[in-house]
Amino acid sequence: MDSIGAQVYAKVLQNSVQAIEEVNRLHSSGYSRENIYVISHDQAREGRIVDVADANEVGLKEEGLFGAIANMFRSRGDALRSKITSLGFSGAEANFYEKELDLGKVLVIAKKPSF
Repeated sequence: MDSIGAQVYAKVLQNSVQAIEEVNRLHSSGYSRENIYVISHDQAREGRIVDVADANEVGLKEEGLFGAIANMFRSRGDALRSKITSLGFSGAEANFYEKELDLGKVLVIAKKPSF
């Protein structure tokens, strides 16, 4: 999935610099901070990208209370797949993206705001 016109947009990027550039491109396309998410296997890296690029992390609002609590007891890979599905992707898509994250890549997701 790689189209700005889609309801949910996702792009796998090779590194933090590319992820920040992608978030900036999404901002200039009209997406707000609240609708842009950064996901990485490395939580510290994810946090740095979110801070620098003015993006969002998947949290309680997206996952729901039970999902967020369950993720505290899941492996990082299982938690990442749960976060990705909470943004509207299928289990198969979440598996694909999580395997890319295993390779050290960064996932940027943008959602159209729901009215």
